[in-house]
Amino acid sequence: MEIKHLHAHQEYFKHDFLKNQISHHQDFQTVADIFSLLADSSRLKIFWLLCHSKECVINIAQALSMSNPAVSHHLKILRESGLIESYRDEREVFYTVSANAKNQALHSIIEKLMSINCPDFDSNHEINENSDYLENQVEKIKKVHDYLTQNLSKRITIEELSKTFAMNATTLKTVFKDVYGNSIAAHIKEHRMEKAAELLVHSQMPVNQIAQEVGYESQSKFSVVFKDFFKLSPMEYKKKHKP
Repeated sequence: MEIKHLHAHQEYFKHDFLKNQISHHQDFQTVADIFSLLADSSRLKIFWLLCHSKECVINIAQALSMSNPAVSHHLKILRESGLIESYRDEREVFYTVSANAKNQALHSIIEKLMSINCPDFDSNHEINENSDYLENQVEKIKKVHDYLTQNLSKRITIEELSKTFAMNATTLKTVFKDVYGNSIAAHIKEHRMEKAAELLVHSQMPVNQIAQEVGYESQSKFSVVFKDFFKLSPMEYKKKHKP
């Protein structure tokens, strides 16, 4: 005859702590809702990215090869859940993960499950300077620089650059200054003045034509900027440096 051994069911919950905790239905539902929210892989990627960086819709869409409307949809859901927050910098809206223990735990869980080695970020969660992301941004800025210097006769706006190179305006200006040491306007003005000086000395162009070649419709405005830059008027500079 087979002897059946009955286990004591009550031993499984002999600790009051377990009984008390499992009765907290709302807490379990909250956790279930969070996991359900992050069950979408695209949304999970966005959440993970924002654990490390403050980004705008354009940058996120580019990083994940998604459309701007699709990214905006996911951001709206994440923001309404309280997992992320947004803030405005000039005309740009940026998103980042809300700083709390819950998000830190989720961040850690995601990376442990995926065996991701989280890069080192500073206290503001800025992207590490050695990351592939920043390298990509720097390469873009170099292309922006080349584009501007090859078109000195044109007045190209930040908005036009933003659309052409798929970068939000604030990021574009910030990374440009980091790479070249001053603002886009100041840096390109230097190139304009250097080209103007070269044309004054090595060409037969009249001043008004040189002004147009370096992006100034008004000769008088060009002359004011030139003198402020070189401490000499265009004609004084030409006479002084003409071979």
